Amino acid sequence: MSRGMPSPAIVLANGGYRKSDGKVAHGLVRSGSRFKVLAVVDPEAVGEDAGEMLDGVRRDVPIVGSLDEAIASAGETPEFCVIGVATLGGRLSDELREEVRRAIEKGMSIVNGLHDWLADDPELAGVAGEKGVQLIDLRKPRPRRELHFWSGEVYGVKAKRIAVLGMDCSIGKRTTTRMLVEALEQDGLRTEMIYTGQTGWMQGAGYGLVFDSLPNDFVCGELEKAILNCDREVSPEVMVIEGQSALRNPSGPCGAEMLLSAAVAGVILQHAPGREFVEDFEELGLRIPPVEDEVELIRRYGVPTLAVTINGHGMSGEELIAEQQRLREVLGIPVVRPLEEGVGELVPVVRRLVK
Repeated sequence: MSRGMPSPAIVLANGGYRKSDGKVAHGLVRSGSRFKVLAVVDPEAVGEDAGEMLDGVRRDVPIVGSLDEAIASAGETPEFCVIGVATLGGRLSDELREEVRRAIEKGMSIVNGLHDWLADDPELAGVAGEKGVQLIDLRKPRPRRELHFWSGEVYGVKAKRIAVLGMDCSIGKRTTTRMLVEALEQDGLRTEMIYTGQTGWMQGAGYGLVFDSLPNDFVCGELEKAILNCDREVSPEVMVIEGQSALRNPSGPCGAEMLLSAAVAGVILQHAPGREFVEDFEELGLRIPPVEDEVELIRRYGVPTLAVTINGHGMSGEELIAEQQRLREVLGIPVVRPLEEGVGELVPVVRRLVK
């Protein structure tokens, strides 16, 4: 698929749009150059505008109860249907599988970011063959002979690399990454996003990898390769690397690869002050560490935290602003509310890093 005009698409959220599980759909509704979302299918949120429900910005993307309603609302059967949820473990539920089968029968190619590969499902693959449509499994890695080990060539890349890490999963890292890339480009800095998850590719980023689909031996090499390809082909001044999970998330610790193997010059740390426990493991009492401790941990990796960006989910506006002020005083670095005030305050921070 090219990075030209966005392809019209219907997004399947299936009960997840009101939850963090719907983060794929959220990203596609907010922005993207690969797909133009015509409708979101979620029977539990019917009648809402997908943008207004997400962040109060109307985007004229209706939430409907079925594929038939989505097609009727769009006035066409688009070429693509995108699975817009990130389920625990990346599993394809029976209900979602049935929706996918219906979409294939209606002649739509399926874009799948789950760990369950549609091409390995004999029935779905058979129907897709009959209809002449594609099953695009984004988490299916290339053959191992095509994957790369880390080489150290990344140290020769002149572009400054910044990693957007987070205190937990599903906390807004990708959204902040995209907002920062756009703000830097508008300010005249040649900037590219290095995506590390399936939604980044869906939104149209040109360089990256689907981090959690790779054998561990190749993760650092594939991250380095994405950076090298970006440098050689478009020579940006800045690369902003989308983080995954968190350094101390026991269900999938991640981040050291960006700090070390990508040789980043700084970190933007995404935080959700209203979230007390690691997502999906609240019953275990796994507390998210204080953001001050995470900044110190990152410093021990040899990388400065340039700023903290905060997600206000679960907090009132007043509570969020109070926590923003507290963190500014404690940390002595910029603390920004991206969805409420944008990321313009981060632009001079990055410019100083580039100089």
